[in-house]
Amino acid sequence: MTTGPVKLRPEILALPAYRQGLAAPEGFKLSSNENPFDPLPGVLEAVDAASRRLHRYPDAAAPEITARLAAEWGVEPDEVIVAAGSVALLMQFTLAAAGHGDEVVYSWRSFEVYPWMTVLPGATKVAVPNTADHRHDLDAMAAAVTDRTRLVLVCSPNNPTSTAVTAAEFEGFMAKVPADVLVVLDEAYAEFVTDPAAVNGRTLVGRYPNLVVLRTFSKAYGLAGLRLGYGIGPAEILAAARTTSVPLSLTDHAQMAGLASLDRADELRARVADIAARRDAVYEALLEQGWSSIPRPHGNFVWFPTGERSAEALEIFRRHGIVARAYLPDGIRLTIGEAESVENVLAASDEIARAFG
Repeated sequence: MTTGPVKLRPEILALPAYRQGLAAPEGFKLSSNENPFDPLPGVLEAVDAASRRLHRYPDAAAPEITARLAAEWGVEPDEVIVAAGSVALLMQFTLAAAGHGDEVVYSWRSFEVYPWMTVLPGATKVAVPNTADHRHDLDAMAAAVTDRTRLVLVCSPNNPTSTAVTAAEFEGFMAKVPADVLVVLDEAYAEFVTDPAAVNGRTLVGRYPNLVVLRTFSKAYGLAGLRLGYGIGPAEILAAARTTSVPLSLTDHAQMAGLASLDRADELRARVADIAARRDAVYEALLEQGWSSIPRPHGNFVWFPTGERSAEALEIFRRHGIVARAYLPDGIRLTIGEAESVENVLAASDEIARAFG
């Protein structure tokens, strides 16, 4: 009998594990793009009611929230898929579409889950560099599509650069992508977008047979701790993705909290507007400090392209009581959080701007 380490897939061993934003024992945690507001009214009561059924399995079909989302989007229930976060859905669609020898195209830098979720089924990563202004290069992404491409990922607003794809750019892109290649429009931060020129998945429903739009309750709705995301798209594509889900991973707590949140649309819009206004005010203040390299943000976060000096900048933020997130060696992503955090953020960013010249 041979002895030695257990044989594991080398491509998996080479992957860095996903790491969430650091906690902040003191100061402000602005490293995870979380919503600074408490859950919407009615959410805690819904979660408490679900807790009284912990001895039962959750309803995997999620019929109530599926029907509610179908009505909200004007589609049929089989054109809605719900899962334990949009990350889970990204993995499900990747498993459904791509395998060994296939390719997955995405912009880079973008959501850090994209590279490793591509490797899990044995597919090949095709990372297309962002433009100089930190946006998706959709022409280059379309040109990167080959007969081996099975999935293309478009993230708008892009995480972590907070840049948005315009509606005109996306329509031009879809005209170039073959209809048999799945395109996923990842709109985790769509609710924070105020630019009318930006792409909006709601306007695309039913227009493309190969498009799925993803949304989440983690960001604008403030349900990051419960994991609830959904997709809208052609029924046959969603049916394939359902077969790749982890059974019973979507809890009743998340489903009931999502329904309660949807009941509070007016409060949600007010909160989102508050965060978006704070974001815009921070951006204008950064421009006054001399940060001309920062792209205009469209999510609930700002991108600092600090490059090779990102670790140094991160430490300056930390000294000012701000926990941000570094994406070495490219830059730092900073969430728009509590109103009380803005003074610290701008004091730190001013120090960085002066130090970096």
